[in-house]
Amino acid sequence: QVRLVESGGGTVQAGGSVRLSCAASGRTFSPHAMGWFRQAPGARREFVAAIIWSGVKTYYRDSVKGRFTISKDNAKNTVYLQMDTLVPEDTAVYYCAAEPDDSPYVDSVDEYDYWGQGTQVTVSS
Repeated sequence: QVRLVESGGGTVQAGGSVRLSCAASGRTFSPHAMGWFRQAPGARREFVAAIIWSGVKTYYRDSVKGRFTISKDNAKNTVYLQMDTLVPEDTAVYYCAAEPDDSPYVDSVDEYDYWGQGTQVTVSS
């Protein structure tokens, strides 16, 4: 039903910025939340940020607060992740995801049913 297509990944030096985009398609796209997750080699997929689709509330993991900003354009069915002041520890494959229900656990991988293909972000030192 829902397809998520990510773009914007690449290689950047520490201290630099990257802006990721995730365009959603599908009939009656109206998720409860859109989230960004990341997975580094050998690590589990972890929550990065989320935004309530029909509202403005946002959530961030502690390590990215003040550096990353999640935003959305409902008319374009697109969610963004602006990543500033990047550090090597941010290196990972970044995934966008859609949570279809009204679960309060927007930071949980298990709550999201739709996932993008992922885009690599590499931060060099």
